[in-house]
Amino acid sequence: MTQTSHDRLLIIDFGSQVTQLIARRLRELNVYCEIHPYQNVTDTFLTEFAPKAIIFSGGPDSVMRDGSPRPPKAAYDLGVPILGICYGQQVMMHDLGGKVEAGEHATAEFGRAYVTPTDDRADLLTGWFMDGSGREQVWMSHGDHVSEIAPGFQVYGTSPGAPFAITADPARKFYAVQFHPEVHHTPNGKTLYENFVREAGFSGDWTMGAYREEAIRKIREQVGDKKVICGLSGGVDSSVAAVLIHEAIGDQLTCVFVDHGLLRMNEADEVVSMFRDNYNIPLIHADESDLFLGELDGQSDPETKRKIIGKLFIDVFQKYANQIEGAEFLAQGTLYPDVIESVSFSGGPSVTIKSHHNVGGLPEKMGLKLVEPLRELFKDEVRALGRELGLPTSFIGRHPFPGPGLAIRCPGEITREKLEILRKADAVYIDQIRKHGLYDEIWQAFVAILPVRTVGVMGDSRTYDYACALRAVNSVDGMTADYYPFSHEFLGETATRIINEVKGINRVTYDVTSKPPGTIEWE
Repeated sequence: MTQTSHDRLLIIDFGSQVTQLIARRLRELNVYCEIHPYQNVTDTFLTEFAPKAIIFSGGPDSVMRDGSPRPPKAAYDLGVPILGICYGQQVMMHDLGGKVEAGEHATAEFGRAYVTPTDDRADLLTGWFMDGSGREQVWMSHGDHVSEIAPGFQVYGTSPGAPFAITADPARKFYAVQFHPEVHHTPNGKTLYENFVREAGFSGDWTMGAYREEAIRKIREQVGDKKVICGLSGGVDSSVAAVLIHEAIGDQLTCVFVDHGLLRMNEADEVVSMFRDNYNIPLIHADESDLFLGELDGQSDPETKRKIIGKLFIDVFQKYANQIEGAEFLAQGTLYPDVIESVSFSGGPSVTIKSHHNVGGLPEKMGLKLVEPLRELFKDEVRALGRELGLPTSFIGRHPFPGPGLAIRCPGEITREKLEILRKADAVYIDQIRKHGLYDEIWQAFVAILPVRTVGVMGDSRTYDYACALRAVNSVDGMTADYYPFSHEFLGETATRIINEVKGINRVTYDVTSKPPGTIEWE
């Protein structure tokens, strides 16, 4: 368990895919918090952790199922404020004497909903219902519903499918809401969290500077006098991880930049030059493109490709670690969105979405122990940490680029021909975005080459070439994303350039899928 001098808020994870967004909202309020899966939160744990407040997360289970997730009963006896969210509300009502019933069509709610207040007011809702409409937009995702509130609780807000959408027992400072205030689709959710932590008496003294100090201390404790190799991709995640670890252990760190043959045009030279020009950290440039492309030959399943790439990364890092005396650790720029899509946080009960090359793709038996100082951060927080560490803007502002590289932007089998076509199309697309001054407005943009050929006509001749999809999204944390609203003029101009300048593509599409239901990358 992390030891810290800050007041601590405990988030008990019941398996929601957005539990970490709760922590994100709290960190925005400079409140130190930790997420722990419910099965790890024992009476002894609570005594040692000594939280100043507790939040029960949402989750996919039903409180009416035997063996469903529960907090320890001792949590209710600590005398600290508790906030239950969605499943967390239902478990609170069930444990304290209320009633929960199975969802029916009339009471289930998924997506946007509107909560209206009762005549009573609670401190939790200060700043809510202020726009004159008499209601607040929230994000619901529940089948079961509370049908009877527990003794001592009052109703403060209702929605069409949740007559007890907002409940509270002010005397014990127990609060419970059926919706998810942590997601962006509950626009005023941050205010609710702010009210809750104010009620709990948090001073808001946790900052990115404090995170930096804590991370450096933990790296030193973990590594000791051993040496670390860091997988450097040139993206903001691995760059921030490398600089942070270097600040912690200095010359004990060696960076390895692996060219797996799946990089964008001229990327290897740009990354190596950029890093060597800015930092005096030992850097090995490992050209392993033949190895990776050889192992990927004939593979089309996305999970198989990710697993192959993950294994080969470790094999390559292990090879170079064997050349460095005392190297026992591998450092990675793993972020929380990678973790939550690959495996539930800290062994919790959430559902796997897909493997990431540096998470689910790791082989079970690995010769190196992992150092992942960014594992609990979102992309924007990593950028904030990068600024705290003094990284150049050119590092911090780069669009995310996945570790598996172009492999997951090339659905189906990967060939050198398709990769070359993809590199050229992507270069044209990014050039267009920069020419129009849009690069810094967009979270991530790339081209995917599709595993289909289409008929076209060019110069009065028939063509039968690949189609490609342009992708550009805006996001704050990588957990949700919306497509970027390019003008039709921009899309038409870009499609014309790609078709004219990239031999092998005769059709261009634009992907307007949000996340969810899609993911940002294609595989």
